[in-house]
Amino acid sequence: MSDLEHLPYRPCVGIALFNPQGLVFIGRRPLNDNTEKVSPEHAWQMPQGGIDDGESPQDAALRELYEETNIRSISLLAEAPDWFTYDLPPAFLGKAWKGRYRGQKQRWFAFRFDGDESEIDVANPGGGGHKAEFDTWRWERLERLPELVIPFKRRVYEQVVSAFAPVAAGLAR
Repeated sequence: MSDLEHLPYRPCVGIALFNPQGLVFIGRRPLNDNTEKVSPEHAWQMPQGGIDDGESPQDAALRELYEETNIRSISLLAEAPDWFTYDLPPAFLGKAWKGRYRGQKQRWFAFRFDGDESEIDVANPGGGGHKAEFDTWRWERLERLPELVIPFKRRVYEQVVSAFAPVAAGLAR
């Protein structure tokens, strides 16, 4: 086992944002030199991001959602019962996040989108000058997400689907 594999996990949040029909928001990461890409068909993900020092996971989720989508009109539906982790592929260890982390430990939240879709702006997101994380977005069935994300995040997305499937089913009724 290399020294890099002993690195800590980066504390992070993930957001499953549901519309009234029980579909979830996904954004497509821009196709550029981003090390988290393997192919265009795996460039989709839900909003996520790091937890700042002194910030609660829920506050981080609200901030990250706004910074990545411009969305503020939401209601909390659920919080995943556990932290979910993923490891970076060996080729990214020591490179991503300035080499300080081996992967992420994520706390996931489910929110209902209560606003009008005109509020969603991934090209010019809120939060004071953050670069756009997504180049487009859409609503998708929750159970489809694991096949759309980069493979090394697939297990986490399967856990998110399991945790929030009752939320999606309740909204879809």
